[in-house]
Amino acid sequence: MSNTAVSPRRWWALGALVLSALIIGLDGTIINVALPTLSGELGADGAQLQWIGGGYLLALSAAMLPIGLLGDRYGLKRVLLVGMAIFGLASAAGILADSAGQVIAVRAVLGLGAAMIMPLSLAILPRIFGPDEVPKAVATWTAATALGMPIGPVVGGWLLNHFWWGSIFLFNIPVVALALVASAVFLPADPKRVRATAARVPVDVLGVVSSALGITALVYGTILVPQDGWGSPLVLGTLLGGAVLLVGFGLRQRRFAHPLVDLGLFADARFRWGTLIAVFVNFAVMGILFVVPQYLEGVLGNDALGTGLRVLPLIGGLLVSATLSETLVPRFGARVVISVGLALLGAGALLGAGTDGGSGYGFTATWLGLAGLGFGMAVVPATSMVMGSLPTGNTGSGASLLETVQQVGGVLGVAVLGSVLNAGYLDRLVVTGLSEPAVDAARESLSGAGAVAAQTHDPVLLASAHDAFIHGMDLVLLVCGAIALVVAAFAAVHLPGEAEDTPAPTLPAPAPAHGELLA
Repeated sequence: MSNTAVSPRRWWALGALVLSALIIGLDGTIINVALPTLSGELGADGAQLQWIGGGYLLALSAAMLPIGLLGDRYGLKRVLLVGMAIFGLASAAGILADSAGQVIAVRAVLGLGAAMIMPLSLAILPRIFGPDEVPKAVATWTAATALGMPIGPVVGGWLLNHFWWGSIFLFNIPVVALALVASAVFLPADPKRVRATAARVPVDVLGVVSSALGITALVYGTILVPQDGWGSPLVLGTLLGGAVLLVGFGLRQRRFAHPLVDLGLFADARFRWGTLIAVFVNFAVMGILFVVPQYLEGVLGNDALGTGLRVLPLIGGLLVSATLSETLVPRFGARVVISVGLALLGAGALLGAGTDGGSGYGFTATWLGLAGLGFGMAVVPATSMVMGSLPTGNTGSGASLLETVQQVGGVLGVAVLGSVLNAGYLDRLVVTGLSEPAVDAARESLSGAGAVAAQTHDPVLLASAHDAFIHGMDLVLLVCGAIALVVAAFAAVHLPGEAEDTPAPTLPAPAPAHGELLA
């Protein structure tokens, strides 16, 4: 009897999952270019604009852990389809929103839908592919997620240039509808035992609440950092409170008979090191994607469309290395490929840290491509390693844990790297002779300095701001590169070798036959 491991339908199923991952990656950044428009059209103030993005991050980060448990207990496909429906309905509501408060609410619901789609679409991959094809599927899924981030501003800029602001929500609907229908048709049905198991096993409600509150506090604290600074009592209190809640949550999980998160997964070296590497790779790449678009737009003078297109060498490198990893991992082993990938990522970032005022886009494209090559060589085998370590029936919880740690680590990382960028910028910026309001605007951001320079016709200020920003960006890339190289050294020593990869991962039972695929 045929299953998806030998059926062409598995590639259609992968296409549906990739489409959903792409729209999530794209939606996470498309809103950025729409913020000035929302400010003008809806009268959103600075705090509201901050929460249009922050509400999405909070919902996405806090909801992923319990979502994984729901998927394992009630069916990965069932919960994934619900998540897609929520995302589509929230997008439809966004079109009808007529106030900043309504847009914030819509973005929070979109974050909830994304929290259901991201980990569960990843968790389904080992169920529809055999162990030999899981790395290829993970590579394709990862590329789609990463591709959405730089493409978001491109699509958003084009839509806003041709249509009204609600088009950024309208764009989601046909894509999500197609992914929803394709997933319903091509994904294998959930095992019948899932519903019966869910009815017997109690849910750790206190664990759900404490983990959600802890993660929310951490993310909320980092959202406040750019406005209040690391020394703010509110920031420090929120971050400390979040950390305490999560420590308490972890201690409870060790004693609870049916934990929300199986911390025993970290006893497996493949899960432990694969997750750690994925987190640090995500940290470095998020740092790159944080500073490079600002450099391309604020220093080199590209618009949103041009900026998005010029970030694509990073994604091109990822696509190349994701394809190569299928051949390299079986030949050299995951330890070697991941270590080399991390080294290439670090080398690319360190090369980028040499950017100066005379560097053009050709130099940027070169080091972005090298970093993207390393990104793919590290993250794809690491993610495959994590997914291969998960036991049957626990792929949803395991994938949710991986995605949650990556998400929170990325948010914290951007906050830290944002502080590094700001310190480097302020250290080099020259504001002699400017009025106090002009000084404040110039010190606030590169775009603020550009606006002041344009108003005062001051080319010296503009040149100083460009030089200062490049200095801050170089510091950020230096940190990212150093971290990648340190993790590469650890990976070369601590990652399990081929002999330690056994026993083989316990993957879910073979997918149902063709007739059941339509269920």
